[in-house]
Amino acid sequence: MDAMTLATYDREALTFAEDWLAQPAPTDLYALLDRYFVKGKTADIGCGAGRDTAWLASRGFDVIGFDGSEGLLKEASRRYPALVFKTSLLPELAGVERQIFQNVLCETVIMHLPDAEIREAVIQLLSLLVPGGVLALSWRISDEKTQRDDHGRLYSMFSTSNVLDELQEHELLVDSESINLSSQKKVRRIVVKKRR
Repeated sequence: MDAMTLATYDREALTFAEDWLAQPAPTDLYALLDRYFVKGKTADIGCGAGRDTAWLASRGFDVIGFDGSEGLLKEASRRYPALVFKTSLLPELAGVERQIFQNVLCETVIMHLPDAEIREAVIQLLSLLVPGGVLALSWRISDEKTQRDDHGRLYSMFSTSNVLDELQEHELLVDSESINLSSQKKVRRIVVKKRR
């Protein structure tokens, strides 16, 4: 994970948590999860302040939230004390057990990785799933080049082939671009079922 981005999330965790929770619910994302996720063990990778983890739990999923920012995890645990949150960083996802999750969500996280780490992140996300498990992956896209925002967060603009090439052996269920109903930013959404 990009060190400056991680430091920004740690330093400004409360501000980001309040901003995300004040945004409209991402009903577009939740409709996809309702359609494609099957009840079972679920990982929310890059869970931030825990909003989507809490939604998954409210829908009956056995969910664990993972994030690299200790600051954001503190905010998540404070807001949702009954849920489980753990520390782990993309792309390695050290400490996250492999091949045990029915569902993996990674919502608008991988664009914070350097371009050279995108493929490895996709490989590691898939490695968490049981055969037949489902990965919902999205990232923010724009016409601009890789840059940092006013907070110092990295936004990598990488080729979609960095993701799709690693998914060729699996069943692609959704591949779309749309305006995220929560953030109002343009995102690419991928939903894929692991074949083996």
